[in-house]
Amino acid sequence: MKELHIISFNYPYPPSYGGIIDVYYKIKALSDLGIKIHLHCFIDQIPSTIDREIKEITENVFFYRKKKNPLLYFLPTPFAAAIRNSDTFLKNLEKNKAPILFEGLQTTHIIRFLRDSDHKLYLRYHNNEREYYKGLSLSEKNIFKKVIYKIESLKYSGYQKKLLKKFEAVFCLSEKEYNEVETYSGNARLIHIFHGNESVKVLDRKGKYFLFHGDLTTADNKRALNETIDLFKTLPQYKLVVASDRATEDIKRKISTVENISLTPIQTTENLYRLLEDAHANILISYQNSGTKVKLFNTLYNSRFVIINENITDDPFLMNLCLYGADMNEIRRQIITSAEKEFHETEKRKEILEKNHSDKAKAEEMVKIIFKN
Repeated sequence: MKELHIISFNYPYPPSYGGIIDVYYKIKALSDLGIKIHLHCFIDQIPSTIDREIKEITENVFFYRKKKNPLLYFLPTPFAAAIRNSDTFLKNLEKNKAPILFEGLQTTHIIRFLRDSDHKLYLRYHNNEREYYKGLSLSEKNIFKKVIYKIESLKYSGYQKKLLKKFEAVFCLSEKEYNEVETYSGNARLIHIFHGNESVKVLDRKGKYFLFHGDLTTADNKRALNETIDLFKTLPQYKLVVASDRATEDIKRKISTVENISLTPIQTTENLYRLLEDAHANILISYQNSGTKVKLFNTLYNSRFVIINENITDDPFLMNLCLYGADMNEIRRQIITSAEKEFHETEKRKEILEKNHSDKAKAEEMVKIIFKN
């Protein structure tokens, strides 16, 4: 039986945000193909129980607490990588010589302690971390955080160049990152996001509101939401629902002052799908150019219109399924236009999404690469 270590930057359940969605549904798809998964998770607090959904798709689950030492900021290693380190982690890896799939560069600090012959190493390249932290620095208003993100970006610049050549293959999410990695280290493979959706939902032609959803503790999402709130202040005839489990107090206060905007928790995947199914259009905005965002797939499979700016995807086929705005004035026009439309794009979406973006096909491609011998 084929076995694989997967090193996750967090516990991948529930799959409610960003890269964790990709991690969870990748594990599920690989497990469905018969791969025995040894899952290693770096987390803040070790849970008392493991969710049934994780137990069913893994052979073992190991937890390691992220280090809290602020002095790690002063190491040349990026802080996000330095805090994900453990002697127990190394011992658990050495018990089984299966290949290792690292979920993001922040999980790779252990590589320096592995003997070259022990494991075949693979990387899921979630972000160009140098660009990601540079983008966070530009979006962040807090001066202290802005400086921290800038330093982390500079650290990753050297860190990722040094590491990328150590992997048998680097699985990239987008064309942009594939081209960057392939040019530098020649080991890139393009494997799009795992998202868990199997079929495009057939919905009524009209929804009830506009929807913005995401993790509102990140600088990029906070900036995007603030822009969207300011936009809907000028469109009092339309209702905006903001869905998040991680809204800061300043955002809660700002939303409470606008009559046509409401904040609702997500809590479960089922609630997220219900929110998507009732939405007439979704607002997806980013100020970071880092390939296709995971939330785009959830909206395209489970909702109606999707209004995006240029940083949500670099895939021309996916972009063709959305309404595009180059700036907030164009986003505003798309909101007004879509509000009057009925949705008739289901068959077009099925043709593109179900043919080109199934999780099973992506998992089969990864298995061919990892277990090629």
